[in-house]
Amino acid sequence: MALKYSSKINKIRSFAFWLIFAGIGVMYIGLLFKSTMWLMALFMILGVGFVGLSTVVYFWIGMLSTRTVQIVCPSCEKPTKMLGRVDACMHCDQPLTMDKSLEGKEFDEKYNSKRHSKTAPDQS
Repeated sequence: MALKYSSKINKIRSFAFWLIFAGIGVMYIGLLFKSTMWLMALFMILGVGFVGLSTVVYFWIGMLSTRTVQIVCPSCEKPTKMLGRVDACMHCDQPLTMDKSLEGKEFDEKYNSKRHSKTAPDQS
C-alpha cells in the first residue's frame, strides 16, 4: 500500500475548514434545546467559538504561508510552498526536501522536529 502524503499547509487549512462545520453542527445541536434557554445559549456560544477558532487558524496559516519557501515541484512542475525540512507538494503530494542530507532517504515528517534537526544524520 502506497503512503499518501499531503502538504502541511493543506492539512492545517483542512483542520480549520472542519472547525467551521463542527461549529455549525454544535449550533444546530443547540437548536434541539430551545425549551432550555441557557443550554441552547451554551451550545450557540460554543459553536461560535469553534467558528472563531477557525478564523484564528486561517489567519495564522495565512501569515505562516507568507514566510514559506516557494519552489517548483520536480514532479508536476507547479509552484508549491514548503514548510520545514520535509513537506509534500500541494498539488501532487510528491515528497519534497531542500535538505541535501535527507535526499534519497525515506520520507518521514519526523525530520521537521527540533530533535531530528539538531542530530547529525547517519551516513549510511
